[in-house]
Amino acid sequence: MQETQITLKGLELYAYHGVLPAEAELGQRFSIDVQLNLSKGTEFPKDVVEETVNYVAVYELVEKVFTGSRYNLIEHAAQVIADAVLSNFERVEKVQVVVRKPSVPVPCICDYFSAEVTRCR
Repeated sequence: MQETQITLKGLELYAYHGVLPAEAELGQRFSIDVQLNLSKGTEFPKDVVEETVNYVAVYELVEKVFTGSRYNLIEHAAQVIADAVLSNFERVEKVQVVVRKPSVPVPCICDYFSAEVTRCR
């Protein structure tokens, strides 16, 4: 029996998330990773997209969920993405979502702050 993972890494989306009013007004770039673990026993004998999870459809869902609403917390945004993936793709057994916020309103020198959420069926 094989296990399959599909990863969407470094999705760059512009959105208006954050607690501060300036974040809601100006917006900023976020980076998102989504890792999907497919159901055990998923095989691909016919080499057609119907046998797997279409990662284009996953991307479109992530983009819609992340940019379609405003979130104060990146933790909540990651959770909503993970829940949407599980609700829309039955072959996904486990999903891990990382949301990175590179422009944090904190007086520090850093690459980013991030939140990670993992959801399983």
